Amino acid sequence: MPIPVRQVSASVPVSVPVPRPLLDYDAEAEAYDATRGGVPRAEAACAAVLGLLPPAAATLLDLGCGTGIVTTRIAAARPGLCVLGVDTSQGMAAMARSRGVPVVLASGTRLPVRPGTLDAVSAVWLLHLLRTPGAVAAVIAEAGRVLRPGGVFVTTVDKDAAHDVGSDIDAVLAPHLTPTPADSAPVVAAHAAAAGLRPVGEALFTGHGQGRTPRRSAAALLAGQYASRVRPRGTTPRGLADQLELLPRPDTPRAEPTYRLRAFVRS
Repeated sequence: MPIPVRQVSASVPVSVPVPRPLLDYDAEAEAYDATRGGVPRAEAACAAVLGLLPPAAATLLDLGCGTGIVTTRIAAARPGLCVLGVDTSQGMAAMARSRGVPVVLASGTRLPVRPGTLDAVSAVWLLHLLRTPGAVAAVIAEAGRVLRPGGVFVTTVDKDAAHDVGSDIDAVLAPHLTPTPADSAPVVAAHAAAAGLRPVGEALFTGHGQGRTPRRSAAALLAGQYASRVRPRGTTPRGLADQLELLPRPDTPRAEPTYRLRAFVRS
């Protein structure tokens, strides 16, 4: 069954919070997967998502589908599942389409789908990127709007926190962590409840190839990629990055993270 898509602009009214990208995803599209665990991480994510989807689900919208490396595996594993990707980046959408994923350019806060028409919505590694106040709540509310009763919303939570593996990098960052990142499990659960979604399950999967190194962590910090979770106290981002770069074995990955998926059903 095809997903009923209506054509809308990817732009949204000023009153709707729009995610602010941390990277130029159009420019990063071709190299993106190779720097983020590639196929092993994508296959682990796919298996976890599939484990939380209802067996009878016929339609799935993948929010922030990126290069389609996960989306295409979900579609291949469930031949009877009609899968559509959504992203705001032309470059990412082009990569996904090259993998055979149909993609519509749209904001997650304004999906081009009629209310109550989908069996499932997924958002893998998306919510932690939404830094504009209110954006996470808006995306979850929109997912709830397009789901039919009994439909399931599956999303990663605590993405950045998953990288806390007891390493020396964690020890440097610990005094500077914020208590409630935008994608923390309790925050996401509260937004889900407000959208008429109740929890029904969770799954864990390994972030293959995603063990942090001191040097990459320093670069990510300076690029603002930890902005929702790390707020330097008594120092500057540059000062904190310098501490990370002084750690031993600066290019040796620490332990891989374990990511968490939560599933919520539409009442």
